[in-house]
Amino acid sequence: MIVSLIITLRETLEMALIIGIIFRYLRKSNQLEYKKFVYWGIIAGLILSISGALLINSLSILFEGRIEQIFEGIIMLAGAFLLTTMILWMLNQKNVAEELEEKLQKQTNKTHKFGVFSVVFVSILREGIETVLFLGAARFSEESNSLLGAVIGIITAIILGFIIYQGTSKINLKLFFTYTSYFLILIAAGLLAHGIHELQEAGIIPIVIEHIYDINFILDEKGTFGSFLKGLFGYNGNPSLIETIAYGVYMIVIFNIWRYLKMQKMQNIKAQNSRSQQNETHLTLEQISS
Repeated sequence: MIVSLIITLRETLEMALIIGIIFRYLRKSNQLEYKKFVYWGIIAGLILSISGALLINSLSILFEGRIEQIFEGIIMLAGAFLLTTMILWMLNQKNVAEELEEKLQKQTNKTHKFGVFSVVFVSILREGIETVLFLGAARFSEESNSLLGAVIGIITAIILGFIIYQGTSKINLKLFFTYTSYFLILIAAGLLAHGIHELQEAGIIPIVIEHIYDINFILDEKGTFGSFLKGLFGYNGNPSLIETIAYGVYMIVIFNIWRYLKMQKMQNIKAQNSRSQQNETHLTLEQISS
């Protein structure tokens, strides 16, 4: 349940923020006549996202045995990949709001009603498809009620999004996205390992060594707390060699990329501040000389 809650809370909040940014821009630029095209874009994006969720659910019911293991393994690996790329993409973005407003400005300047619809539709559909894949992967890995967690996450995100849009919130979004990113990295690592486990059971990936250790007698993965850790972080009390290597390599690589991107971002900020100070000094000298 916790995995689904975190995923839907973050993804739905991103959707809510995107919608808020779009409406804020239309209100600020006094172009509220485009509102109906924004609503149509939101509805179309949500309908296609829900259709994707129903399709994945239908396929999972149809498949049995080895085919079901392969399907679940692929969905988990796809979820892990998309979670990772989403986190790194968010970290590398300077100002999502400005980029979205620039796209809208181009379309409204050309009076392209379909262009406004498409900007909203693509933004919502991207978040929706990501959510569908993440929840599909989480549902296969979680033992608890993932639907309840998803509903709680969606409701909470809608409330937070409304509060933020009204401008009365003091929520530190940067801190929120940073901490949820840490959780999502651990979740993605668990999905990767669990996906490999499913494909090993299906005979797609070799097992090599089936169990490199077994600590289920200490913390049973089928017990209450063990099931919680399994659903949240992909805990396995008796993992195979390839599962363990994949988990460890993923964590090392992702945190090194994370650290590199953070350092690059800090260096860019310092460079921008340095250029600003140089420009201010240059202007001051010009004023003195004049």
